[in-house]
Amino acid sequence: MARQTLALDPARSGAEPPRPAANGEARRGDGRARKKAARILAQADIEIGGDRPWDIQVHDERLWHRALTQGSLGLGEAYMEGWWDCERLDMFFHRLLSSDLRKAVHLSAPELATALKSRLFNRQSRRKADEVARRHYDIDRALFESMLDERMVYSCAYWKDVEDLDAAQEAKLRLSCEKLGLKPGMRVLDIGCGWGSLATFAAERFDVEVVGVTISHEQAVAARERCAGLPVEIRETDYREMPEETFDRVVSIGMFEHVGPKNHRTFFKVAHRHLAPGGLLLLHTIAQSKRVRAPDPWIERHIFPNGHLPTLGQIARAAEGRFVVEDVHNIGAHYDRTLMAWNERFQLGWPDLSMSKDGTFKRMWEYYLLSSAGGFRARTLQCYQVVLARDRGIEGGIVPVR
Repeated sequence: MARQTLALDPARSGAEPPRPAANGEARRGDGRARKKAARILAQADIEIGGDRPWDIQVHDERLWHRALTQGSLGLGEAYMEGWWDCERLDMFFHRLLSSDLRKAVHLSAPELATALKSRLFNRQSRRKADEVARRHYDIDRALFESMLDERMVYSCAYWKDVEDLDAAQEAKLRLSCEKLGLKPGMRVLDIGCGWGSLATFAAERFDVEVVGVTISHEQAVAARERCAGLPVEIRETDYREMPEETFDRVVSIGMFEHVGPKNHRTFFKVAHRHLAPGGLLLLHTIAQSKRVRAPDPWIERHIFPNGHLPTLGQIARAAEGRFVVEDVHNIGAHYDRTLMAWNERFQLGWPDLSMSKDGTFKRMWEYYLLSSAGGFRARTLQCYQVVLARDRGIEGGIVPVR
């Protein structure tokens, strides 16, 4: 699968592009803000108005004041509103994030506000947990069907020895099942089962029974359709509200990002309670390279409300006393290629979607996919598969699967 994205031109896909804000009346100080921004961007070898794919093209000079005062939120929302463009957003963010320019920019007001809320409140409580389902996972299923592989896997693929997205996602599912050491007749709990991709694969290929849990109504409906006729049960419930029952294995792929640091210990407590002695837990999650005070404000507002990426250290500390970490595998470099494939499919499928007249949504979604690709390419974002054994671990350890 080619990794290069299409040019980011809404008109190319038939969408009405958002109208840039009126450019006639620049605010006092916009010139100074532009000069400051130019100095910062130069540290990442990014030029304003340059002709390279990662250079920024500005349509509204108020961008600079907005970006410098509102940080990532202002930069992202200005892109959504058509204030600036870039031929290759993934390259832009790769350079921006690789240069660690946060040292040159003060923490913005939205970042401070998000950090304060994260510190004071449990933003992933039972009452708030379903917000991300309503605002992200329950939007038009056709969007995800056009973007994802045939199995509807919405997490990092595994590109070892394969060249297309369908094969890479099947390789990731197989890798996950082999790490769990699945055997016929086992019962598996899938926390955050999505559209049922792993549950279906495990039941079909490894002859196991699966209980999948999701808080998304749309995902639950689709997963039940996908798993029809298989020994799979899909429950629409919060993982914290599962009844008392025991499983041979527990797996969670792409859900821990929504758990939040105030609930990390609770997650492992729940997994431990449902896992039989000698059982294994596979945790697959995006992670930060270093601990941050709060989620990115733009991602928080527009993509994943109440999400919070953990660090590997936070995962290990939260598991202490109930699990032993048997294996850690960082497949984060594979997420860059996965996101580029998703964006390519999204761009090609956009004209056929019911939302195709909404140019602002299109710009928001491609900004999400390509800025994330840049983050993984810069290695500021990681994706870990962690295998944990209940209690004191497995005698003699396990043989790592790659």
